[in-house]
Amino acid sequence: MHSEQQNSVDVAIIGAGPAGLTAAYLLTKAGKTVTVIEKDPVYVGGISRTVEHHGFRFDIGGHRFFSKSREVVDLWNEILPDDFIERPRMSRIYYEGKFYSYPLRAFEALFNLGVWRSTLCMASYLRWKLFPKKEARSFQDWTINQFGAKLFGIFFKTYTEKVWGMPCDEISADWAAQRIKGLSLGGAVLDGLKRSLGLNKKPNDGMATKTLLESFRYPRKGPGMMWEAARDRVVEGGNSVLMAHNLKQLSQDKSGWRMVATGPDGDRVIRAAHVISSAPMRELAGRIHPLPQSLPDALDLKYRDFLTVALMIRSEDLFPDNWIYIHDSKVKVGRIQNFRSWSPEMVPDPELACVGLEYFCFEGDGVWASPDDVLIDLATKEMGILGLCDPATVEGGVVVRQEKAYPVYDDAYARHVTAMRTELEAAYPTLHLVGRNGMHRYNNQDHAMMTAMLTVRNILAGHRQYDVWAVNEDAEYHESGNEGADAQIAAPLDEDQKAALASVRAVPRRLKAA
Repeated sequence: MHSEQQNSVDVAIIGAGPAGLTAAYLLTKAGKTVTVIEKDPVYVGGISRTVEHHGFRFDIGGHRFFSKSREVVDLWNEILPDDFIERPRMSRIYYEGKFYSYPLRAFEALFNLGVWRSTLCMASYLRWKLFPKKEARSFQDWTINQFGAKLFGIFFKTYTEKVWGMPCDEISADWAAQRIKGLSLGGAVLDGLKRSLGLNKKPNDGMATKTLLESFRYPRKGPGMMWEAARDRVVEGGNSVLMAHNLKQLSQDKSGWRMVATGPDGDRVIRAAHVISSAPMRELAGRIHPLPQSLPDALDLKYRDFLTVALMIRSEDLFPDNWIYIHDSKVKVGRIQNFRSWSPEMVPDPELACVGLEYFCFEGDGVWASPDDVLIDLATKEMGILGLCDPATVEGGVVVRQEKAYPVYDDAYARHVTAMRTELEAAYPTLHLVGRNGMHRYNNQDHAMMTAMLTVRNILAGHRQYDVWAVNEDAEYHESGNEGADAQIAAPLDEDQKAALASVRAVPRRLKAA
């Protein structure tokens, strides 16, 4: 039995992802003592880490460095001033050997599908427009009413079910209404007819006008560069980032917080005035002593996991996109990244292509539990089925698993999160929840950072002057807008800032049972 090691700091932080390391970096700058614990033995950055294998680098999930927040952009530049490169933005849908624009362009889609299938799609569209389902409760109902059953089956059903692990007839129609905006099949067809008759030469595909991001900045060796640099700054400032340390217990007494973390050398006790947690709410609740009354709510929270199978292929790059969405039901893969399109330095051999096949799953299910060699064989076979490469040209592969990649938004999740948040805020005003899993909210890297930035301000001010739970994003966040367009956030928030921060990203929610 190892003897306990002890140290005291101003703030203890659980998790060395974007939220945890942003908080640690800013607190270090402010002269505070900090200890960060991270359960991964090697990598910081959480889902934003960069995994390396024999010189090949893999971005787990794909991370475009774009933010409307000027403060976030400035912080990125401060932490990593010399290593950003500008990269073209390209992501398309791949279906039966053809590429389709993303967001979907209706006229292009009908053209690519061919005369016979397009005719069937239009007949299906007209049938459901004339006789729609009166009460569209589910994602499936809403989408069929809008586009017909044929187009729903091709472009909406398969990928949605792969990602979220829920049948489309169990996902709320509200999500479809928020997520699928501006696409008018009728408008696209009418425009196509006008153009074929020479009556309209202006490009229009049935989409409402929007400005898409054409490029984005990216660390030349992947997003992990950002968080490794942040970690180094924290350590250079005299603070600690403890790798391979798991939270064992968290309790509070008259002198403050007592955190017990288990690491390679046994238990370590960290005393702190404040605790910032980016750990999944479900895991945090089970380690607070005494156990919170909201523990049953926290234990009912669910997560979607995924894994990446990276393949090295003796070939030129298979496609120019950062990633492609796979809508084919014959394969299990949901999305495929081209790592060289993120940065040429991700792939060290110019004669090899390197792609990452992403499989969405639940921890412990058949895909997750499969041995690595079985998964590499599966990915190789599916590349052949899709017609993207000859399986014989695959020269190697590696599997990277990511647990709790996405919080699941069933019909009860909001109630469970509210119950836990309400209890913890009342009982522990110096315990702060941040980040995607820490708050069980589907936010991106920059918004996870913003929750940490506001939390640090609250700690330094000595009271909660900012509502961290107001930080989120809308569904079109990464599709439009200008980088750094939002001004710095000041207290109190004005009405425009409140509206921007309070906007909720569209997430698929499971329908309540009838």
